[in-house]
Amino acid sequence: MTAMRLVYAHALDLRTDEAYYWTWSKENVLSFLDHPPMVAWFIRFGTAILGDTNLGVRLGGIVAMPATQLLLADIVRRVTANNVRAVMLALLLPEAALYYGLLMAKVAPDTALIPFSVAMLWSLVRLAQSGDGRWWLAAGLFAGLALLSKFTAIMFAPAVLAFALVPDWRWRWLRSPYPYLAALIAIVVFSPVLIWNAEHDWASFRFQAVRATAERAFTLRTVGEFVGMQFGLVGFVLLPVTLFGTALTAWRGYRKREPVAILLATAVLAPSIYFLWKSLTLRVGDTWPMFLWPAGFAAVAINVTRMPFEGWSVGLVKSTVYWARTAITSGIVFVVCVFLYYMFAPWNLIGRTDPIGTEAGYDVVAARTLAQVEATGATWVATTDYRTYAMLRWLLRGKVTVIEINERGRFQGFADPGMSKIRDHAGIYVGREPENNLPLWSETSAVRQPLERVTRSWRGMVMDTYALEKISGWTPDLSPPPDTTFFRWRVLASSFSPLAGTRRSELALRRSG
Repeated sequence: MTAMRLVYAHALDLRTDEAYYWTWSKENVLSFLDHPPMVAWFIRFGTAILGDTNLGVRLGGIVAMPATQLLLADIVRRVTANNVRAVMLALLLPEAALYYGLLMAKVAPDTALIPFSVAMLWSLVRLAQSGDGRWWLAAGLFAGLALLSKFTAIMFAPAVLAFALVPDWRWRWLRSPYPYLAALIAIVVFSPVLIWNAEHDWASFRFQAVRATAERAFTLRTVGEFVGMQFGLVGFVLLPVTLFGTALTAWRGYRKREPVAILLATAVLAPSIYFLWKSLTLRVGDTWPMFLWPAGFAAVAINVTRMPFEGWSVGLVKSTVYWARTAITSGIVFVVCVFLYYMFAPWNLIGRTDPIGTEAGYDVVAARTLAQVEATGATWVATTDYRTYAMLRWLLRGKVTVIEINERGRFQGFADPGMSKIRDHAGIYVGREPENNLPLWSETSAVRQPLERVTRSWRGMVMDTYALEKISGWTPDLSPPPDTTFFRWRVLASSFSPLAGTRRSELALRRSG
């Protein structure tokens, strides 16, 4: 399965967000508007070894998967007293989930969050078994690294609090300095994000707060999307198996006040209940809940060893083991089929909503853009959305300067892209239709000359059309004041969508301001 992920990571073109994070890895800043910096550090690690290649960008995700599996295996080994079958179950359950078994090769903030969050849980399991308060310090370190990966790591706070306060040992840890030192360590590790935000008007927190608190009308459609996406990414059999194992673990943990059972169950249930609640009014992103399911896999593996000794019927115990095995076999077959579909199949079975197809075909756009640069004598390329900007920077590496002229709040602290090549020179604008005529152009003196239209396709289906135009008579301001059109970032509807192709909702939100 790891070999399969290596082939997938090498052969599949970068997605738009991956290219965007790659641009971050080229900058020397403490943090970024959208996310903390760990994903950029992962990419820098991989490209330092393998260069600016698909596999180099994704190497961090390839390494993160076995690291996560080994941590889960050790959690289960320790809790089950070296039960080999339970350990094998813990190793194989992630392989049976589409996200972990294949798509974790796609680098994202979650790629870093998952191993660090599991390492935090592992440290707390070591604490529960040894009683050595120094394991709190390791947990604090990994908690800080998880927060440096993605802000959603804070959703483990209820699990950690329940782990410390529900069992009978609560007064021991309330009086101990170790939990407080652990919190201090987490804050210190997270401090690059705090420092960057303090210097930039708390931009990241305001950006994420808009996404989390935006009010929308109640709709069952987004609930269906959320639940359906979890079935697809975790597994049609594995998801119910994981929820059942987690529920039994929660029942056992809170009834008997078992610290590890409380920790694992609450780490799954608290965030999943929150996401389910948010899905009543909001499109929950496809990867947002992915950090919580590994704790559920550990709960499943531990549960099958505990049930025979807890008075459950023989039929229920056998059924639980059967469905766990079925989840593994059916899940791995599904993961392999998806791999074969994207690597070798010539068809487009999903249409314009295909999550890979919606972001494919940028090589044609980049090639035509470079041809126009050479034909017109232009020295720079401009875009008005970060996805196009990122893909052109990735595909035109070093051949021409590429900038996004708006949303400059995304690029605070970035190095000069080469203003000497932009100032008083002609450029090429690449805009996705119909968003190539945004109102912001009326605030410039740019003279725009249409050149050509380029389509981006995948397996015979047109995904997008781009307008290429020559720009003259204007030099963009790459450090505009925060209260200007060219600085402000936009929280797009697609940020909430599990599919990157929800262009109509994105455009509607842009038009509505």
